[in-house]
Amino acid sequence: MEMIGHTLTGLPDEACGLLVGSYGGEEATHIFPTTNAAASALIYEIDPREMLGVDRAARALGADIMGVFHSHTHTDAYPSPTDVAQALDPGWHYVLVSLRDTHPVVRSYRIVEGVITEEPVEVPGLGEEPEVGESEHAK
Repeated sequence: MEMIGHTLTGLPDEACGLLVGSYGGEEATHIFPTTNAAASALIYEIDPREMLGVDRAARALGADIMGVFHSHTHTDAYPSPTDVAQALDPGWHYVLVSLRDTHPVVRSYRIVEGVITEEPVEVPGLGEEPEVGESEHAK
């Protein structure tokens, strides 16, 4: 849910961050919210110095940067032509969070040589119903 929170606090601009885990793996073990250096509602940009800092932190964890996430403030959670052009690493996961509707929508893709392939994504806590007998105030 940290990823969703970061995208919401980034409004009205797109927000972004990096996913850390095993390069080419299926599950991010850590997320690192970053600043949108473009400060734009239409595009995002991660400052190279911030990316270097995340890369160092990932290596200290024995992991690698394995993907990126960013929000779309007014469109679907589907890669735009700009997203596709910026997707240079075929081993990365590209996670999009659409904030167009009342509830955020999260989708993940692989983008290889301009070909977009959706993949399953799970965001703990997103869209989960409370257990029977569990209230909003439960631990």
